[in-house]
Amino acid sequence: MEELVKKWDEILDYLKNEYKVTDVSYDSWLKPLELFQIEDNKLYIIYNGDQNSMTLGYVTRKFTTPLRITIAELTGIQYDDILVISQDNANQIKKEKNIEHIKIEETPSFEEKRMGNSTINPKFTFDNFVVGRNNRFAQTAALAVAESPGEFYNPLYIYGGPGLGKTHLMQAIGNYIENQNPNTHILYVTSEEFTNEVIENLRTNNNATAMQRFRDKYRTVDVLMVDDIQFIIGKESTQEEFFHTFNALHAMGKQIVISSDKPPKDMETLDDRFKSRFDMGLMADIGYPDYETRMAILNKKIEEKNFNLDESIRKYIAENIQSNIREIEGALNKLIAFSRLEKIDITMDIAERELQNFISPNVSREITPQLIIEVVAEHFNITVDQMASKNRSSSVVRPRQIAMYLCNTMTDSSLQAIGLLLGGRDHSTIIHGANKIEDEIDKDENTRNLVETIKKKINPN
Repeated sequence: MEELVKKWDEILDYLKNEYKVTDVSYDSWLKPLELFQIEDNKLYIIYNGDQNSMTLGYVTRKFTTPLRITIAELTGIQYDDILVISQDNANQIKKEKNIEHIKIEETPSFEEKRMGNSTINPKFTFDNFVVGRNNRFAQTAALAVAESPGEFYNPLYIYGGPGLGKTHLMQAIGNYIENQNPNTHILYVTSEEFTNEVIENLRTNNNATAMQRFRDKYRTVDVLMVDDIQFIIGKESTQEEFFHTFNALHAMGKQIVISSDKPPKDMETLDDRFKSRFDMGLMADIGYPDYETRMAILNKKIEEKNFNLDESIRKYIAENIQSNIREIEGALNKLIAFSRLEKIDITMDIAERELQNFISPNVSREITPQLIIEVVAEHFNITVDQMASKNRSSSVVRPRQIAMYLCNTMTDSSLQAIGLLLGGRDHSTIIHGANKIEDEIDKDENTRNLVETIKKKINPN
């Protein structure tokens, strides 16, 4: 039994692959199965999905024989029968026989385990990616790549507008691969980071040595993911380095994942060499989410943030914010901040008033300090709360100063209003932060590229 417990996840995965079980079937029928007990060489398994006599019967007919075969193959144990029971049945058995069901040791969550040599944010997983008609194909393709990196869709090219989940899917691939094989060398970078490294290495006195280190870094990975590839267009040295990196990795069968705001054919200035190589793999687009998907995303975010919001307000947000996921989360964050600051519940009147800059169907949304702060925070993988905190670490101070600069140059908001959004800072602090970034832009190409990248995310048009 101990071996069965240890190999349970492996057994289910093997069954899924061997019997070509689809992801939907796996999530619906196999994932909810939980080991219960063994009696008279019969294995009892609890089905924790939506239960009725039909589903229990269906799972029994479809999967008990494959389970018996798979268990025998992986453990050498042969059971006379496998019985699928409901949780109520299990509770009754425990009560009658005074037993506890088998405890399966939980694997540590992504947040709890060290991510080894990868550069992936552990919060982005397939489990918390909301699937809808707009992204189902991209999600399926991403999962296939994660399950078999380098074998099928290589490169995987994910494209779509800002805030639709491209980065989430890319990093979910990395997290999945890392979880399955922690020794895999995964490297996730933005095109801005890739460009800055090329520039920095070309500047050094010993160019040959520096560039060799750069190439060793990027050409010895198992999985390379480059986000927002469109920003390398027009940068000749960067394009050349990426071209040769791509060729080297692809020739070795290493997985490449790329994201962009548009397909290669729509990039007029993109070199044909890149178009032909991107076309070697699979193109997966992410469109705008429909109402049901927007509502599902909103409900998930509300659950994650442990916040109460009336159903009518949820519908109001989901019906009116149609462009991207980032806007939905931004609207929710604003309501949460208002509720906690004012210590009152959110009513429809409050929601309509506070979200007037978000709720503007079919009209380009106004660029506001709130929007800028959210985009900057997302770009640097920190939270809006950290931006507004007193945290003085460089990983927070620099994004905060960039937000100050962008708020000051891209909006007409007063310094006092910007300061309030950034934790109640006074106008002199905002001026100092904005001036510091402005000076860096004049002197440093890396900073200039960084700020331009963020500006394009704020205003893609």
